[in-house]
Amino acid sequence: MRMRGSRQSRAKFLARTPRFLVAALALANVMPVLTHAQSDGLRPFTVVGDAVPDSLTGAKGDAARGRAIVADRQVGLCLLCHSGPFPQERFQGNLAPDLAGAGSRWSEAQLRLRIIDASRFNPDTIMPPYYRVDGLNHVSVSFRNRPILSAEQIEDVIAFLATLRD
Repeated sequence: MRMRGSRQSRAKFLARTPRFLVAALALANVMPVLTHAQSDGLRPFTVVGDAVPDSLTGAKGDAARGRAIVADRQVGLCLLCHSGPFPQERFQGNLAPDLAGAGSRWSEAQLRLRIIDASRFNPDTIMPPYYRVDGLNHVSVSFRNRPILSAEQIEDVIAFLATLRD
């Protein structure tokens, strides 16, 4: 929990708050485990640390479809910021990590959270949340209350990225 203000105001907060609540808040910041009950049509998922361990669909995705999504500049938009092992694709991005070796650097669960909402572990990320619809600013009317990718598409992208090993 981020608290604004001086150390004195933090001290006052801590003095007024029961110790068990302070401990619970501290633990929640160190090891976040969140279950998202989605009332907006998104499938529920649980965040454990820096990952979402369970598939959004209950099944593995298709790597060939995932590759097509990553390379498609109208669907995934991944190559706008990322580069990767796509020699036939011109004008790949250099603002974000190279996707080559992504399957070696991150587990499928870690990749899943990075795609769902990378701001969960890096609040300063420029990567858009591909499976979040709340708390967003400047969203086009046509995209309001709709995720960028469906649960199935996210699982397909994860299946593809997991194949990218060094």
